Amino acid sequence: MATVSLEQTGHRESTQGADYTPTPDRRYFVVRGRLWRLSNPRLDPEIHERLVRELMAAGRAVRDSTDTKERIAARLKVDAAKKALGERGDVWWDDGAPDYNRRLAVDTPYAAWFSLNSE
Repeated sequence: MATVSLEQTGHRESTQGADYTPTPDRRYFVVRGRLWRLSNPRLDPEIHERLVRELMAAGRAVRDSTDTKERIAARLKVDAAKKALGERGDVWWDDGAPDYNRRLAVDTPYAAWFSLNSE
């Protein structure tokens, strides 16, 4: 994965060129070795699209906030959109499997799959 350093851009590392291959069960994708929960695939496509638009708008509001109050309000909107999409909060699957969101793939049952796919 190609990354650009903070010193070069003044921003966080880029994920340009990152491989967002989903796990075999399509619950997560991996960035820099960490699992990130995917959206609920059972969401109606129109609802999913609306929620993604809300999430992007809230993200821009966080970026553009000029004071703490604005930033907190915008972050709450980001959180609400991510929960509605199924990316945070209660898991969207119903087989009782635990949530490994934000955990290192090597420390989860996905370790063998990750090692095969990260070379």
